[in-house]
Amino acid sequence: MLFCKSFDVWGIYFMGPFPISYGNSYILLTVDYVSRWVEVRTTKANDAKTVVNFVKSNIFAGLALINDQGNHFYNHAMAMLLKKYEVVHRIATAYHPQTNSQAEGNQKVIIEDGESRPERWSHRLEDTLWAHRTTYWTPLGMSPYQIVFGKDFHLPVEIEHRAYLAIKK
Repeated sequence: MLFCKSFDVWGIYFMGPFPISYGNSYILLTVDYVSRWVEVRTTKANDAKTVVNFVKSNIFAGLALINDQGNHFYNHAMAMLLKKYEVVHRIATAYHPQTNSQAEGNQKVIIEDGESRPERWSHRLEDTLWAHRTTYWTPLGMSPYQIVFGKDFHLPVEIEHRAYLAIKK
């Protein structure tokens, strides 16, 4: 039996194109398969260079990376990078798209949130991520935030309230 820790196995997926928002029309979405922690980056293009730079700076230390057959994921530059860091590369096939279901499944939440103000979707991503990361997941028994940080999260309003009380005393 294989035991994985948080950030060992990542799914990666490109979303878009969307209406241009502050110069960006794509979202590169990654999700940790253990904790369900989601990271995103808004981009102008869905190309291999964008993916390689993102993987280098964010998830190079994982054990495995799962993605679809897009040429922005399945190319020589990506293969060399993953080989360098000894990351297993798994490609989801059209016959079994569930392989990358966690990455693809999270796109629905992001799309629904962005539909309210399409011209500003890229600036709303942080709020969407915060909501996702702090939401209780029944299969996990806690939120992704609690798995990653090992403690409860505090809403910004709670922090402001504590600061106000400290100043008042």
